[in-house]
Amino acid sequence: MADRIPSGTRDVLPDEMRELRDLTERMRAVFDKAGYGEVYTPALEYERTFTRDGVTSNGSYRLFDEDGNVMVLRADMTVPIARLVGNRYATAELPLRFCYFAHAYRKVRRQRGQSREFLQAGVELIGAPGPAGTAEALTVLSDALEAVGLRRFRIGVGDQALYPELLDQLDVDADARQLLLTELAAGDFVGVEREVRRLNLQGAEAQLLLTVPRMRGGPEILDDLTGPLAHAGTGMRALLELLPERVAERVIFDFGLVRELGYYTAAVFEVYDPAHGLPLGSGGRYDDLLGAFGRDLPAVGFALEVERVHIALAAEERERG
Repeated sequence: MADRIPSGTRDVLPDEMRELRDLTERMRAVFDKAGYGEVYTPALEYERTFTRDGVTSNGSYRLFDEDGNVMVLRADMTVPIARLVGNRYATAELPLRFCYFAHAYRKVRRQRGQSREFLQAGVELIGAPGPAGTAEALTVLSDALEAVGLRRFRIGVGDQALYPELLDQLDVDADARQLLLTELAAGDFVGVEREVRRLNLQGAEAQLLLTVPRMRGGPEILDDLTGPLAHAGTGMRALLELLPERVAERVIFDFGLVRELGYYTAAVFEVYDPAHGLPLGSGGRYDDLLGAFGRDLPAVGFALEVERVHIALAAEERERG
């Protein structure tokens, strides 16, 4: 009987490894041309790096060192790079541009086919406020995917602050608010409707909370927005005006897009391709995170799951013959 490996992990054999290496080298060339220097941080971090005030991250695996300190396997690269900036770039000239190719580790739900260990490729742009910084990150993201050969991908762009602002205006209490945001981040619109019904709001108010998550489309969706949606629409239009045409044509505006990680503050995005059923990557602005590490700076970044990009690329190539 063959020795088993943990669920959510896998062996990568030479043929696939060569393809993955080619894919990451194409991405690396784009990042390098855009001025992003490659960094690498430890796979093991002290738990306090991920649990201090102002920092939230996906749960990861905990273990103890020889002195009893609690350590974790990194669940993403954004928090470690924020730590790196606070420790090593406390007075460096801005903006700072970093890229990385590194494995991350996350707990999985049983029988969900999720990966415990996965290779990420991404960038972090530190000290560049939006919308200009966001436009740069989206441009690098689009150029990297085009460089590897993807043709049909789209980038969903939303506003992390929009739905919480709606809940604030309607005085939704903290517990109900968290349930709603959790369902929204999971894309569970049935769950969103269930939680909205429990709030016993007036008809128009409840309808607003149910309608906004389903609003998505091209630039035309930003026209004639009123009330609480007007501010979000203004930010999205400002971003759109700064994007090169080749990137703007990839963008889908999605008012229901909310990221699960709590450090995102404004524009957020996900990458989709019809050849793969799950997002190929995601990112957004995290303008408050760096302050937890001693240098209060605006920031934006993204991470691509390399193996998902590879699967989508292979599927596109098969369809093109």
